[in-house]
Amino acid sequence: MNVQEYMIELGENARDAARLVAKADTNLKNQALLAMADAIDSSRPALREANAKDLENGRNNGLDDAMLDRLELTDARIDTMIEGLRQVASLPDPVGAINDLKFLPSGIQVGKMRVPLGVIGIIYESRPNVTVEAASLCLKSGNATILRGGSEAINSNQAVAECIQQGLKEAGLPENAVQVVGTTDREAVGQMITMPEYVDVIVPRGGKGLIERISRDAKVTVIKHLDGICHVYIDSEADKGKAVNVALNAKTHRYGTCNTMETLLVNADIAKDVLPELAERYQAVGVELRGCERTRELLPYANQATEEDWATEYLAPILSIKLVDGMDEAIRHINRYGSHHTDSIITENYTKSRAFLREVDSSSVMVNASTRFADGFEYGLGAEIGISTDKIHARGPVGLDGLTSEKYVVLGDGHIRQ
Repeated sequence: MNVQEYMIELGENARDAARLVAKADTNLKNQALLAMADAIDSSRPALREANAKDLENGRNNGLDDAMLDRLELTDARIDTMIEGLRQVASLPDPVGAINDLKFLPSGIQVGKMRVPLGVIGIIYESRPNVTVEAASLCLKSGNATILRGGSEAINSNQAVAECIQQGLKEAGLPENAVQVVGTTDREAVGQMITMPEYVDVIVPRGGKGLIERISRDAKVTVIKHLDGICHVYIDSEADKGKAVNVALNAKTHRYGTCNTMETLLVNADIAKDVLPELAERYQAVGVELRGCERTRELLPYANQATEEDWATEYLAPILSIKLVDGMDEAIRHINRYGSHHTDSIITENYTKSRAFLREVDSSSVMVNASTRFADGFEYGLGAEIGISTDKIHARGPVGLDGLTSEKYVVLGDGHIRQ
């Protein structure tokens, strides 16, 4: 069987399973999730053995330390996988919920019901725990899924898949509701993203190159974000203490995440009060500063920022800083150079904060809070499948609701249109 035939078989299996999972009741899905957790717990030796093979292969193939760290399944990470499954089981089931039901003058009732998307294809790299996260969220939201992990984690992902399918079997749900692609051939990705008859949505989780390729070549709807060029704007009416704490946390809490601040915008009227202290705090933890001309007048040791800096996601201890003459200029900068991910204003002015919320075109917009909060867990979603900066369907962290859609439902009692 060649790769194309293999992927079509997975697609047919997933489509058949999706019909059964879509109508499964909440208790049945929760039983499967809890059985998966138990299977993973009892399969720790097998998981570690499979992961050891991937780690050895990774070292032999020259994977860097950061990639090896993401690949490793420690006892603590296995514990987190188990806890994640149990948490998703405890979340409310969105499927079948009817919202906005109302009577209309004709006498009918009209509302919107949440329904699964169908078959979700997820393409990701390195981390075997994503296999569990993706499977649990797709199952709880009534979807079947095809998971294509990175070749570097093939043994780990297959071992995890056995636990997932054991849980599905114990609950009486189709084992094909979650399928992990068993080939490392890159053609499998090309096939998955061009099978709209079998796959309804693709979610890529990985580097910019992977996501750009999938967005360009896919014939299936893609939920994705490319960059995380996030901003914090310190307004002239900001509280200095809040400004320093938020701007420091937004940059230094973690450097390699998509919700980390990459550009700091500071109102020129308050710059002398906050920038020197902030710069000192950044330098103390080794952050390189790159500033505009006016920034460098206050911080002469900062490197000169270029046009490219404003449009760069560093994912590193580097920060670009720009002084602006007001909120309007800050918003123009964000909407021009940002990636529509997450942006925050620090201000005590209610009117400005509401204007910022309305006018900044991003999937998450914040007032007096760190951009690092843009995360499914922090938003109370329990978990997330990824972050979407698209404007259709899901936007922002994508949890259970984001893996469903809505359809109109009409309730009548023999009503006819006059």
